[in-house]
Amino acid sequence: MTDSHEIAVSGRIRLARNYHDLPFCDQKNASTCLQRAYEAMHTKTDQLYTLHVLNSMQKDERLSLMEEHLISADLLKNAMTGAALIRTDRKVSIMINEEDHLRIQAIEAGSNLDKAAEEAFEAEEILEKICRFSFDPQFGYLTSCPTNTGTGMRASLMLHLPMLTRFKQMGNVGQNIAKLGLTIRGIYGEGSEALGDLYQVSNQVSLGRSETDIIQAVTAIGKQLIDMESGLRERCMKRQQTELKDTIMRSYGLMKYAITMDEKEFMQHWSNLRLGISLSLIPVALTLSDELLTTAQNAHVNKFAAGRQIPSPKEARCEWIRECLNRA
Repeated sequence: MTDSHEIAVSGRIRLARNYHDLPFCDQKNASTCLQRAYEAMHTKTDQLYTLHVLNSMQKDERLSLMEEHLISADLLKNAMTGAALIRTDRKVSIMINEEDHLRIQAIEAGSNLDKAAEEAFEAEEILEKICRFSFDPQFGYLTSCPTNTGTGMRASLMLHLPMLTRFKQMGNVGQNIAKLGLTIRGIYGEGSEALGDLYQVSNQVSLGRSETDIIQAVTAIGKQLIDMESGLRERCMKRQQTELKDTIMRSYGLMKYAITMDEKEFMQHWSNLRLGISLSLIPVALTLSDELLTTAQNAHVNKFAAGRQIPSPKEARCEWIRECLNRA
């Protein structure tokens, strides 16, 4: 049986919060939100947070934060007023002036949503010491988007599901999940592609459900998908082993020896690499493949290319991948 950590890449808890005394979606108060969040995280906690003000950063620096899932695509759209406070260990980040005044998120490796929730609520408690959040006794936390009203929580699991994709099961999976009030999205959430056979499973609404209910629902569906994926992997290794090994080893060879590779092709081969590692076909640590998931994407590669004076990002990607695999 495949270990769940070989399928569950990460678990994330995100909390949407707004200050009670400021209008929602009003850019005139953006600086106030920033000042309050900065003051809280630099005077009320022992943890070290670094402030990233988007309009003072280069494009690739901003995009690299999104590639690490520390900020969202929506925050990038609000780059003129957006900012993020990021904890030193990069497990907790606080997005400022996204859709809501604050989006607090915590990410843990694997499927440990309880630990991520603990980290997120700890940050929320510190932030509220400066100013309380908008809360209604009947509806819960009030947010810019009605689907976030209630707990304001979005719990999600990032799952690597190459076999479910291969056997064209994801359409049925999405329909069945929707009936339970959950949704499945691509690698960067709503509207994004499932590059690398990576899918985010999360709750759709938070009104009328407790934080515990949401975490339990997402965890339960995540376990079902992990079991389905694991079963298909075992079946494929028994019945289609030669074909599967050939696919995996071709990708491994290309990642070790290719000269140029764009991001979409990389994600395809990365999925096969991670699958091969989980099936003990490739002598590489799973942590290294998950490191590549971030560091071989466009913004990170652009910075690597500039540092090495490599003219083509596609060439730089291949050089970086080779360096990482040679370390294994």
